This record gives sequence, structure tokens and C-alpha cells, in this order.
Amino acid sequence: MRVLIVGGVAGGATAAARLRRLDEHADITILERGEHIAYANCGLPYHLGGKIANRRSLFLLTPADFQRRFAVDVRTGHEAAAIHRGNHELEVLDLAAGRTYREHYDRLLLSPGAAPIRPRGMEGSRVFAFRSVTDADRLQSFLADERPASALVVGGGFLGLEMAENLVARGLSVTLVEMASQVLLGLDADMVWPLHEHLRAKGVTLELGSAVAALEEAGKSVRATLADGRRLEAGLVILALGVRPEVELARKAGLELGPMGGIAVDRQLRTSDPAIFAVGDAIEVEHRVSGRKVLLPLAGPANRQARVAAANIAGRSEEYSGSAGTAIVKVFELAAGFTGLNRQQLERAGIDHRSVIIHSASHATYYPGAETLTLKLLFSGAGDILGAQAVGREGVDKRIDVIATAIQLGGRVADLSRLDLSYAPPFGHARDPVNVAGLMGGNLQAGDIDVVDAADLLARPERQVVDVSEPAEFAAGHVPGSVNIPLGELRSRLGELDPAQEVVCVCALGRRSYNACRVLRQHGFSKARNLSGGYRTYRGLARPAAPPAAGGEIELDACGLGCPGPILEVNRRLRDLPVGATLRVKATDPGFPADIAAWCERTGNRLIALRREGDVFAAIVGKGQPPSDPGSSPAGAPLLDKTLIVFSGDLDRAIAAFIIATGAAVMGRKVTMFFTFWGLTVLRRRAAGLRKSFLDRMFGAMLPRGPSALKLSRMNLGGIGAPMIRWVMRRKGVMSLEELIGQAQAAGVRLVACQMSMDVMGIRREELAEGVEVAGVATYLQASETAGTNLFI
Repeated sequence: MRVLIVGGVAGGATAAARLRRLDEHADITILERGEHIAYANCGLPYHLGGKIANRRSLFLLTPADFQRRFAVDVRTGHEAAAIHRGNHELEVLDLAAGRTYREHYDRLLLSPGAAPIRPRGMEGSRVFAFRSVTDADRLQSFLADERPASALVVGGGFLGLEMAENLVARGLSVTLVEMASQVLLGLDADMVWPLHEHLRAKGVTLELGSAVAALEEAGKSVRATLADGRRLEAGLVILALGVRPEVELARKAGLELGPMGGIAVDRQLRTSDPAIFAVGDAIEVEHRVSGRKVLLPLAGPANRQARVAAANIAGRSEEYSGSAGTAIVKVFELAAGFTGLNRQQLERAGIDHRSVIIHSASHATYYPGAETLTLKLLFSGAGDILGAQAVGREGVDKRIDVIATAIQLGGRVADLSRLDLSYAPPFGHARDPVNVAGLMGGNLQAGDIDVVDAADLLARPERQVVDVSEPAEFAAGHVPGSVNIPLGELRSRLGELDPAQEVVCVCALGRRSYNACRVLRQHGFSKARNLSGGYRTYRGLARPAAPPAAGGEIELDACGLGCPGPILEVNRRLRDLPVGATLRVKATDPGFPADIAAWCERTGNRLIALRREGDVFAAIVGKGQPPSDPGSSPAGAPLLDKTLIVFSGDLDRAIAAFIIATGAAVMGRKVTMFFTFWGLTVLRRRAAGLRKSFLDRMFGAMLPRGPSALKLSRMNLGGIGAPMIRWVMRRKGVMSLEELIGQAQAAGVRLVACQMSMDVMGIRREELAEGVEVAGVATYLQASETAGTNLFI
């Protein structure tokens, strides 16, 4: 049997390999117009950003390796020009030789893929598409040769987001333009807002609801004219507008195309010609939820289709049962995933649906490292699972994969609540977020609860809204017009509400308000409904960009200050501002963008915007309400203490210790520094009139007396190294060790001197700086028992 395969990569190469395993005697040829047939094109953006350093690791097999391993005739640089179906011949163009020839086939497999969408007029030496290894190599060379400072990414889908992240990793200032009002259209608006905030926090400028009308190269930059007439300028442009299926070969051959413009295939992946099969980005497949034909240019489905097609070519009978469109994307530290259909897609398909949103920690909150995970579940009134979406730093993939599996196997909402999922504190919860989403969905179906979406509440705000949060939380932010009745007071204050009207219950995350709804329903409030996703979702949807300043706006110039100076100044200035006020900060410390984002997330403040203006980083920070529980983060995870053992008396190590300790204290942690042996010299000061033994006086004379006498651990250069490093620190705006000690004490860092070490080294209490405690090892061990981090310096 003679089998020709048009196109390599996920579809063609996978099909060839399986076909060879099924039929050792088949005559198989792959025709690929590019140079490569088996490479990980999904990894190309991360190679660009430096996360995948070795380019060769992206290549699974070279054409020669593939040919040797599978006995397949691999012809790169050969393009399929025409199919002559009548006599089962394929016309092939040898691109190197510039000649055409014909090959006979018994079975033909088409895997032509898809091509990047490139509107007319958007060409130029500084305008790049990004689909293949050749595209990646061209962009790498451009970045190395031209060293542009800025980039414009057009399109906010998977590729646009990945390119934005990896161009930022290369040090470029990035603007992302998206025609829609949001990035990543697979997510609903009430799920995508964390991505918008995170992208801005990472310095990406978002131009949403904007379309690029024209591009014009001007010297070493490109000018983009938007549809509203505004102009943007950048050193290069990345076109990430999506892809369209490569169907010209099939169309010219008279093969049937589907309603979406892709190649029509049956469940065995045969085209309208029984001798021709097709797989990958160019074909239309059945969506598992809607039953409609769709285009899904994803690597996973292409791989599975290739296996099914190969089996059927080999004479077996296998079917491709469609796809739920499961996908995930990394956006800096966040991940966003989805499966099935979202709200807009369900409405467009005329499918009635309901949804719930939950906010949960990625694993048990008492185990270190728990991160906030937001999960949305969509389902029908009959309980069929229609889709799911998740956004968070950790655990997104496994929750989406579990629900995708349930969809594939025909599971229902009630099944999710009963799933037996693995649990241990580092990995999840005894009741996993997937279980909780299933329980919430089941409660809706049973009529135990009803919900209102944040978008619905925003569209029709004239309702009776009761916020059952604590007063401090309510003061930090609430739905306009709502009344605050804490959950613990609700039963005694029912008279303040009208049972004849609809009541929308609200709290931070939607958990306490669910309990409030159950109370109200059993007291005659039949129209009580819970705000799905709580105030967190409402706030994100209501304020996708910068919120209005409440309480004034303050300017802070932290330029010239080195770490931890800018964060200390932000903390100091915000401390005296009212909740809702905004602080505009400018800083030149290269670590400031990452530090301010981490600080805001952990302290309950809001990073509204962050962008780079030349060598200056400009941030807008909104004053938030600290958590009602001072021992917990805004996400509800416990704030674990930090302990440091300072054993060294070296200047550089002491500076590092105090920078870390002060940073942790400013982020709300309790910090204990335990000074022992040589570390005690950091805290020494001169004290006159002390009566000491000869041995103690001898030790005292040899030991450095305080920060100003400390030397460097390396490059001390006969004693001049320490004065040099202090001079450099002054020039670069880094605080001296003496200033760092004062800042640490002001921030609440606990300094403890080891009594045993003091006795051994002849150091008296009077020789230590003010505010230093003297204690033993039990004091340190007590502090370390509640610490999530313990450093030895």
C-alpha cells in the first residue's frame, strides 16, 4: 500500500509513526514544504524568551532520524501542488530544484495545518508572524541584531499572550492591542479580569477594544494607526491574529469543505473522497458539547486525530469522537485554562445554561504556598456539564483536566461532587474545588440556592443587596447601594429586609453569602439569591481598568533608591492614606516591577497599573483594606513567620540579612533575627566603663565593634573593600547597614542576641544596640516553629 502524507509536525509525523507500527510493509512518504517535520512549535515562544535555552531540544526527530527509525521516505522542501483524484496522483513541487513531478497513492493523508492571519498591508522587515521554526529564527536574529526597546503585539489570544510574556523577558517594553474588550476569548468576562490586572502589573500596556488599521515603517520603528485614529510606535510588531486553515489544495481538488471553511471529514477522518483522509488544524471536527462543526487548531486533538486516521488507513475501524476544546495558557505567573463552551458560545448556540464561580486556595491553606484559584462551572438545567474555566497561579491544569475528562465520559454536575480525588495538604483539599463546584451546581439544581451573576447585577443594580461581610471588609469595598449586615447578626436583623423583594446576598468570595441565602430562604425570603463569585468577581468585572481614586492621589518619587528602598517608601506612604486612595510611584530600581506586584498581592493593596517609561518604572497603587485576620493574607492563606540565624560578621552578608528581613516585615510577616557568635558583632557598639576579665577584654579587642568595622567576605582588598562597597551603595541609592538596621527595627523586626554566644565571646548587654533582646536557643526555636522560611546567614 502506497501512502502519501502531506505535512509533518503533530499531524503528519504522528500518523506516519503509528501507521508504520501497524503496517511494517506499507510504502510511506511524508512531503513537507519546510525544513523540519517533528518539532515542538508550542515551545517556540519560550525559546524566544530564554526559558528553553537549547534550540535543539525543540526538535523531537530530524528528518534523517525519522526516516531511519520508521523507514519512512521523508522529503523536506517538497510542496504538494495539486491532487489528481481520478488517477490517485499527487503533483509535487521540489522547491530546491524548481521542478514538479507526480507520485501515485493508494491512500492520501492531508495534514496541511493552518497559516497565520496577515491582513493586507501589514508587511515589512519589522513586522513578524510567528508560527514555524523559520519564523522564530528570523525574529531571534532581528532581536540580536537590532536590539529594539519596544514591541507591539497585535492579538490577545494564546500566541499574543505568550509572545507578550517572552518579549518582556527579553527586556522589551510591550503593548498588546486586541480588538475585543478582553484578551483570551475562551474565558468569560467575569473570569478574564485577573489576567488583565496581572498583565498590567508585569508592565504590559493593554489597548483593549482597539484594532490596528494600518502599519507603516519609519526608520527603526513601526507606526501603528488604530481604528480610532490614535498612533502607537514600537521597534517591531508581532501579528498574533489567529490562524486560518490551509485548504487551498483540498478546495482545488474538489474536496468538500465544512461550514467553518475547513476540510469536511467524517468520524473516521475520511474526506468526501474515500481514499483521502485529513487531520489537524485544517479540518472541522464535532464539538463534544454543542455537537456543531468547529475549527480547533490545537496540538492535542491533532495528535489524537493522526492516530485514528493511521489506524483506518491500516484497515482498522476507529472513530474520532470530537473535542471539547480543552486548552491552557501561561501568562507570566498565572495560568488560564478552559474546556467546553463559555457563556457567549452557549448563548450563540441557543443552549440554556447556568453557572457558578468559586474562589478557593490551590491546596490546604495551612500548608505553605497556597495560591488563589478561581473556577467557573457551566451546566444545563438537566445537569449536563457544558464547560469550565479556571484562573490562578497553581492547580489550574488538574482542575480543568478533571472536568474535561468528565465531559468526555458524559459525566454530570452531580458526578463532580462525588469524584474521589487525591488529597494531601501540599496538593489539594479534602473537598477539592472540583467537588465544591459540583456541590454548588447540585444545590442550584435542587433549588436549595439561586445565584445572580456579577454581570447581571451590574446591568440591573436596582435590587435589595445585603453584604454579610464584616464591617471592615465592607468599608474596604462593596456593591453600591448595599446594606451591611454581618452574617452573625443576620437572624436578629431580618426586620431590616423586605421578604417580598428579591434579596442578593454578597460577601468577599461567595461562601458566607451562600449561608446567608440559606438562612433567608428558611425565614420566608423565597427570592434570596447569592452573588456568584462574591464581591471579588463583582469588583474585577466592574473595574477592569484603573479604579477612580477615593481619598486623593499622592505622588512618590523613589527614583535613585535601591532595594528595599522603594518598597519601604511605598509602605510608609500608604500606611497613612485612607482606604481607596491611590499612590503614583516612580522608581528606577530594576527589581521594582516584580517587587511591587508581589508586595501588593501579599498586603491587600491593589496594583492598578505598571509601565516602563525609559529607565523609569511608573506604578499606580491603590490602598486596600488589610485582612480582618492579621494572621492571614488577602487570599485567606496564613502568613507564615520568617526566622533568620545571623552567624556571619561579614558586611555583605549582614546587609543581605537585613534587606530580606525588612522586606518580609513590610509584607506583613513576623520576623525574628537570631544573632550568634560572629553575627553578634553586627549589633555591637562602644560602651565605656565596663569591667571585664583579661580574656573578655582580649576577645573584645579582636572582634569588630559594630557595622562600621565589618569587612567583606570576599574582595576585602586589605581592608579597602568595605569602604568601596559603602561608596558604591551610596551612589546607587542603597541604604547603609546602619540605616538598614534602623529600618528593620522600625518595621517591627525582632532582633535577638544569643546569650550563650555573648558569654563565650565576652560581650555584655551594654555593648549591644538599643532594642536588641537577649535570649537563648529556646526563644529562637519557638519563633521558628511558626515560620515558613528559616535562613542561615
